[in-house]
Amino acid sequence: MALSTLFFDAAGTLIRPAESVGQTYAQHAQKLGIEADPETLMQAFRAVWKQTPPPLYPVGQPSADDDRGWWRTLVGDVFGRVHGAPLQESVLDELFDGLYRHFAKAEAWHVFDDVLPALEDLARDHRLLVLSNFDRRLHSILGGHDLLRFFDGVVISSEVGAAKPHARMFETALEAAGCQPGQALHIGDDVRCDLGGAQSCGIHAFQVKRPESDLGVLVQKVRSGAYSGLRNPDL
Repeated sequence: MALSTLFFDAAGTLIRPAESVGQTYAQHAQKLGIEADPETLMQAFRAVWKQTPPPLYPVGQPSADDDRGWWRTLVGDVFGRVHGAPLQESVLDELFDGLYRHFAKAEAWHVFDDVLPALEDLARDHRLLVLSNFDRRLHSILGGHDLLRFFDGVVISSEVGAAKPHARMFETALEAAGCQPGQALHIGDDVRCDLGGAQSCGIHAFQVKRPESDLGVLVQKVRSGAYSGLRNPDL
């Protein structure tokens, strides 16, 4: 079955924070009189991120606040881990609001250098969609970097009401693209959410693992047909 559609994860695949998360967290904390070392915060963020499951959305129409609650809990857990005690609720509210607004800005994110050449090449003869566990802020972030012009749709967890690796995310993307699983290739950096989630739905998968496996390698694989017929390709 010929490949017609490519799904792209966002954070870690197309974009990354313009500065380290630890640095950003430290700067916003210092404005509130909270002293914290950027590297210590970065280590805490990685640990909390690794152990925090994807958001659980209530049955029915997702609300705009579903993802905010998840992020607020994560920020609180990061600072609680660093300081050994939770922040006061009022302090956490102010800190979180500032961080949430910061990461809604396009300038808070950097587009990987290999992204534009790859999208320009692949968009010529493939349908491209974003498939991300991000929230509604992603629309303005991608628009601010002029990336939306390459994509026929943006499927995000806070609008679907599920998060990768849940099958509903991939099923929603397939429906939006109007293609069969064997016609689609999902590109992402996370082994469980991206590779595992896609392959469990019968979708081809490519892991972005820079520098040895970037989007330039992806283009070569797509153009050579190296993915063809594989459900668990070694790309």
